[in-house]
Amino acid sequence: MEIQLNDSNFKQEVLESDVPVLVDFWAEWCYPCRMIAAAVEEIAREYQGKLKVCKLNVDEAPQTAVNYGIMSIPTLSIFKNGKVQEQVVGVVAKSALEEKIRPYI
Repeated sequence: MEIQLNDSNFKQEVLESDVPVLVDFWAEWCYPCRMIAAAVEEIAREYQGKLKVCKLNVDEAPQTAVNYGIMSIPTLSIFKNGKVQEQVVGVVAKSALEEKIRPYI
Protein backbone atom coordinates (compact mmCIF):
# COMPACT_ATOMS: atom_id res chain seq x y z
CA MET A 1 0.00 0.00 0.00
CA GLU A 2 1.28 3.43 -0.90
CA ILE A 3 1.10 6.27 1.59
CA GLN A 4 0.13 9.74 0.38
CA LEU A 5 2.59 12.32 1.67
CA ASN A 6 2.27 16.04 2.25
CA ASP A 7 4.38 18.75 3.83
CA SER A 8 3.05 17.97 7.31
CA ASN A 9 3.42 14.16 7.43
CA PHE A 10 6.70 13.83 5.49
CA LYS A 11 8.93 13.92 8.58
CA GLN A 12 6.96 11.24 10.45
CA GLU A 13 6.37 8.90 7.49
CA VAL A 14 9.78 9.21 5.78
CA LEU A 15 12.48 10.72 7.96
CA GLU A 16 11.46 8.88 11.15
CA SER A 17 10.65 5.55 9.45
CA ASP A 18 12.16 2.35 10.88
CA VAL A 19 12.32 0.82 7.39
CA PRO A 20 13.72 2.25 4.14
CA VAL A 21 11.28 4.45 2.22
CA LEU A 22 10.79 4.87 -1.52
CA VAL A 23 9.28 8.29 -2.22
CA ASP A 24 7.69 8.86 -5.63
CA PHE A 25 7.69 12.61 -6.35
CA TRP A 26 4.97 13.07 -8.99
CA ALA A 27 2.07 15.23 -10.24
CA GLU A 28 -1.34 14.57 -11.82
CA TRP A 29 -0.40 16.26 -15.10
CA CYS A 30 2.86 14.31 -15.51
CA TYR A 31 2.50 11.59 -18.15
CA PRO A 32 5.86 9.88 -17.36
CA CYS A 33 4.71 9.71 -13.70
CA ARG A 34 1.68 7.69 -14.79
CA MET A 35 3.92 5.44 -16.89
CA ILE A 36 5.98 4.40 -13.85
CA ALA A 37 3.05 4.22 -11.40
CA ALA A 38 2.29 0.52 -12.03
CA ALA A 39 5.89 -0.51 -11.29
CA VAL A 40 5.87 1.55 -8.08
CA GLU A 41 2.58 -0.08 -6.99
CA GLU A 42 4.01 -3.57 -7.66
CA ILE A 43 7.11 -2.75 -5.60
CA ALA A 44 4.86 -1.52 -2.76
CA ARG A 45 3.07 -4.89 -2.73
CA GLU A 46 6.13 -7.11 -3.20
CA TYR A 47 8.31 -5.40 -0.58
CA GLN A 48 5.59 -4.82 2.02
CA GLY A 49 7.08 -4.92 5.52
CA LYS A 50 10.63 -4.35 4.21
CA LEU A 51 10.10 -1.07 2.34
CA LYS A 52 7.61 1.73 2.79
CA VAL A 53 6.39 3.22 -0.49
CA CYS A 54 5.04 6.76 -0.48
CA LYS A 55 3.82 9.21 -3.11
CA LEU A 56 4.30 12.95 -2.85
CA ASN A 57 2.36 15.18 -5.24
CA VAL A 58 4.75 18.10 -5.86
CA ASP A 59 1.83 20.45 -6.58
CA GLU A 60 0.28 19.72 -3.19
CA ALA A 61 3.55 19.66 -1.22
CA PRO A 62 5.81 22.17 -2.95
CA GLN A 63 7.91 22.94 0.13
CA THR A 64 9.08 19.35 0.53
CA ALA A 65 9.85 19.10 -3.20
CA VAL A 66 11.96 22.28 -2.97
CA ASN A 67 13.72 21.03 0.19
CA TYR A 68 14.90 17.94 -1.71
CA GLY A 69 15.84 19.77 -4.91
CA ILE A 70 13.26 18.02 -7.07
CA MET A 71 13.71 19.60 -10.50
CA SER A 72 11.97 17.07 -12.71
CA ILE A 73 9.42 14.35 -12.17
CA PRO A 74 9.05 11.53 -11.74
CA THR A 75 11.86 11.42 -9.22
CA LEU A 76 12.06 8.35 -7.00
CA SER A 77 14.15 8.77 -3.88
CA ILE A 78 15.22 6.03 -1.50
CA PHE A 79 15.49 7.21 2.09
CA LYS A 80 17.16 5.28 4.89
CA ASN A 81 17.76 6.64 8.39
CA GLY A 82 16.25 9.97 7.32
CA LYS A 83 18.67 10.57 4.44
CA VAL A 84 18.42 10.22 0.66
CA GLN A 85 20.52 7.22 -0.38
CA GLU A 86 19.66 6.99 -4.08
CA GLN A 87 17.62 8.89 -6.64
CA VAL A 88 16.16 7.82 -9.94
CA VAL A 89 14.88 10.50 -12.29
CA GLY A 90 12.55 9.69 -15.16
CA VAL A 91 10.89 6.50 -16.29
CA VAL A 92 12.90 3.34 -15.63
CA ALA A 93 12.09 -0.35 -15.75
CA LYS A 94 10.88 -1.99 -12.56
CA SER A 95 14.02 -4.17 -12.53
CA ALA A 96 16.26 -1.07 -12.60
CA LEU A 97 14.34 0.41 -9.70
CA GLU A 98 14.64 -2.83 -7.73
CA GLU A 99 18.42 -2.82 -8.29
CA LYS A 100 18.59 0.59 -6.62
CA ILE A 101 16.36 -0.49 -3.72
CA ARG A 102 17.90 -3.89 -2.84
CA PRO A 103 21.07 -2.65 -1.07
CA TYR A 104 18.92 -0.77 1.46
CA ILE A 105 16.47 -3.48 2.50
